[in-house]
Amino acid sequence: MKLLRRTFFRSVAAATSMVLAASFGALPANAAEKVTVFAAASMKNALDAINGEWAKETGNEATVSYAASSALAKQIEAGAPADIFISADLAWMDYVADKKLIDTATRSNLLGNRIVLVAPADKAKPVEIGQGFDLASLVGDGRLAMGAVDSVPAGKYGKAALEKLGVWASVEKKVAGAESVRAALLLVSRGEAPYGIVYQTDAAADPGVKIVGTFPEDSHPAIIYPVAVLSEAKSPAAKSYLEFLKSEKAKPFFEQQGFTVLK
Repeated sequence: MKLLRRTFFRSVAAATSMVLAASFGALPANAAEKVTVFAAASMKNALDAINGEWAKETGNEATVSYAASSALAKQIEAGAPADIFISADLAWMDYVADKKLIDTATRSNLLGNRIVLVAPADKAKPVEIGQGFDLASLVGDGRLAMGAVDSVPAGKYGKAALEKLGVWASVEKKVAGAESVRAALLLVSRGEAPYGIVYQTDAAADPGVKIVGTFPEDSHPAIIYPVAVLSEAKSPAAKSYLEFLKSEKAKPFFEQQGFTVLK
């Protein structure tokens, strides 16, 4: 009788264990870490691919908010929870650094880029970009799509280039200032603007546009994407994620999108 009882209770215990395992699944030895990244909109294609690779290698997850660097910097200042910030220019990284919102020891210059003139793919014709080129006539009665020139890095670079080339005054009133460089790209891709100024990496990401000209590098400040861990970062994996971004494994993903990886 006692033997039967022991057998019964062992069977019940085994069945209970199976039910619990089926209900909750086996717990991993080390729970996955999550990293929250605030990144310039122009990084989306490259960073999405890199995050997939990082997840495969580590089992960890990176969640990214893409927007104009200006908007992200303001969100960080307002206390939005994030672990990593990647800006499309030095100015907005300096802005959050001045507010003591980054771990300065982790800051570095990650990437370089170029700005280009794009047109809808089905109407694209080469444009010779140089001193005094007649961009106003090319745009005609349409709009020149750019990131907002007072805040969005791509818009600021674009305005600087047009001023240096002596054509800003002729096109200033034709500018459609968008909330991000990807929003400006979309205006051209949809045919809502005949021309736009975006990063070459954005142009490569949208088959609806073609590059018709590249702005001389000396016509605007160097385009640099700095990265840093935020001072209020909560994720234990933040610094290892940053190291992965700077590793040889991440480099091809950036280069495939047209970025220059800075050392």
